[in-house]
Amino acid sequence: MRICLVYDCLFPHTVGGAERWLRGLSERLAADGHDVSYVTLRQWPRGTDPGVPGVKVIAVGPRMSLYTDDGRRRILPPLVFGVGVFAHLLRHGRRYDVVHTGAFPYFSLLAIAALRPLFRYRVVVDWYEIWTRSYWNEYLGRVRGYIGWAIQRFCVRIPQRAFCLSNLHARRLREEGFRGDVEVVGGIYAGPVEPAAVHDAVPTVVFAGRHIPEKRVPALVPAVELARERVPELQLQVFGDGPERGRLLRAVAESGLNGAVEAPGFVESDRVDDALASALCLVLPSRREGYGLVVVEAAAKGTPSVVVAGPDNAATELVEDGVNGFVAASASAEDLADAIVRVHEAGRGLRESTTQWFSRNAERLSLSHTVDAVAAAYAASARS
Repeated sequence: MRICLVYDCLFPHTVGGAERWLRGLSERLAADGHDVSYVTLRQWPRGTDPGVPGVKVIAVGPRMSLYTDDGRRRILPPLVFGVGVFAHLLRHGRRYDVVHTGAFPYFSLLAIAALRPLFRYRVVVDWYEIWTRSYWNEYLGRVRGYIGWAIQRFCVRIPQRAFCLSNLHARRLREEGFRGDVEVVGGIYAGPVEPAAVHDAVPTVVFAGRHIPEKRVPALVPAVELARERVPELQLQVFGDGPERGRLLRAVAESGLNGAVEAPGFVESDRVDDALASALCLVLPSRREGYGLVVVEAAAKGTPSVVVAGPDNAATELVEDGVNGFVAASASAEDLADAIVRVHEAGRGLRESTTQWFSRNAERLSLSHTVDAVAAAYAASARS
């Protein structure tokens, strides 16, 4: 089958759950003998190999900064990418059986839909998140927020086969008026499905991810400072970078943690893996998550997670309270500290139940399982 994957980011040149998923999907489809192209913006040095074995990586736009200084998505790159996708499909759309894209940024999906009647390829869309109208207004302001919400709503009505990674966003997709087939696929975890051996943890809280406002990374500092009143040896390791890093470092400097915080920025994945494996817990104080892959990665190592309840946080679907971690009521220092201390008090028993949780759910959460579901959808659409 001739498959075109479309997304403006490519792992590891940018780091995020969506690009990791589509990178893994492209490699798996190519290994299974499909003819796979990956259409994206160029994020690697000109003249070098983007490095996806067996996959034709096609840059349809230049290297561009995707985010503003405050961590918001810029408008120009999605517009440039949408034009690039339209131009590519206008020339080559006839050669594809399936065009599979992330819904966001929406201009590429609009381009794919505009040319579908001409070339008759099947359209498959990953809806990682559906934003409410109120959240659009908060993110972009009233006027631009309305435009963003209206474009999202129009894209929902494009004929497509839809996939979601969470029940939250599958429900929202239907509430926004989607009338086609939508399937919730369990996960995008690409690591070993055999659970790690249970071992004792070191008293360290770990965060790994982009430092953007939605992640609320600076909230970790007062939480750990408060938790240390009951767990004096507690340490904090914060991996990643982004526009909120300055706020994080200022919070550390103004705190009384006295060398108990390590924030090295982006590091090699092996270092993050080692930190997660030995950590007391992962803490993800995000207000908004489309999935929360790092929660699964922590559980695979027997490490419980602390996430925060909220209407836009699908990561809470990955935590059974008291089984593989805890769901804090808010991102306040008090609520996060209480959850961290509960993990400490639960001790080895919580690590054992986290390992058991991962063992029960590993197949459903695996990239391999999700790729099988997507490939089956391709085949079903080819027969229809």
